[in-house]
Amino acid sequence: MRRRHLFLPAIGLLIVAAVVAALLRRGAPPEAARLLPAADAYVYLDLKPLRAAGLFMNMPNMDADYAQFVRDTGFQFERDLDEAAFAVHLPSTEMANALAPPETRYSEVFVGRFDGAKLAAYLRQTAAATRNYGNSIIYEIPLPGRTVRVVVLSKNVVAASNTDSAVAIDGIIDRYGETFGSSGNDLLRRYYRHVPLVSVAWAVARTTSSGEQGNARFVLPGGYDLFFPQGTVVVAAVRYLGSVQFRADAFTRSQEDAQRVSDQLNAFLAVARSIEARAQAGSADPDLKSFFDSISVSQLQDRAELNATIPPGLLKKIVSEAPPVPVVGPAPQPEAKQPATETRKHRGRKKK
Repeated sequence: MRRRHLFLPAIGLLIVAAVVAALLRRGAPPEAARLLPAADAYVYLDLKPLRAAGLFMNMPNMDADYAQFVRDTGFQFERDLDEAAFAVHLPSTEMANALAPPETRYSEVFVGRFDGAKLAAYLRQTAAATRNYGNSIIYEIPLPGRTVRVVVLSKNVVAASNTDSAVAIDGIIDRYGETFGSSGNDLLRRYYRHVPLVSVAWAVARTTSSGEQGNARFVLPGGYDLFFPQGTVVVAAVRYLGSVQFRADAFTRSQEDAQRVSDQLNAFLAVARSIEARAQAGSADPDLKSFFDSISVSQLQDRAELNATIPPGLLKKIVSEAPPVPVVGPAPQPEAKQPATETRKHRGRKKK
């Protein structure tokens, strides 16, 4: 009887702990995004609703390298990938001022269905070295100017990073092993609440890397320059409700900054509509026209907001014309040289 009295409170405590954990996770980013390291921008994709809507049914034929990758790993992103989260690491101010052109680095977490045996065999063949960290094996794949580190966290989760050091991939492994999971880094904790519900894709991005001063310059299609005031954070999201609803908010430090961003977006929109009207003269694409007509820009205190609707027809055209997915292949091996004796024999026969 005494054991029963002790057992019931223990169950109650476990239930309370589970409820508290669920409340803490409510409104938090998906786990794939929370595993990512500190970065300047985050991008998340939920492919399950898009696959259910049939958007991947009429994909173009596979590129030869991608087809080989599918055969080697048993993984096809159109069929097997459910979620993907990316961290974007912009070059620091010191790197930007260096003689060599700076490169943006990335860390990724993929959630889906993986063939463990095939994937492990592919990674062993591709990697130049492996390293044990905790209970995980990190595969180090050399590419020109960088090393891609890949780790299989479970049968459903794979992570990768091509940052200069191994700190990013090690941190992903550490956060994956935490008892109640990671709460994500500061940028996601502060701005994910602005991502609309049921978004199938979203991004949270600083417009300047840490330590960078001045306005951030972005080149829009057509060579149009857009300048974001220092300290601006952009939250963009896509929802699929029959048609694709796109929304982007630029959170600035003041109403004046938000007004400047709004004015620039309206000016670009006017130019884009004018170019589209001339290009479509005599052969108008109703889906493209509907898209341009749906774009609106507004200012709400210290925030500039852009909204647009992408019709289903235009979305299917975009998906069907997407470029093939790049894959990480085995590192190129140096061409084998003929032994000197064989070369001399060959030359001797040619002289005869």
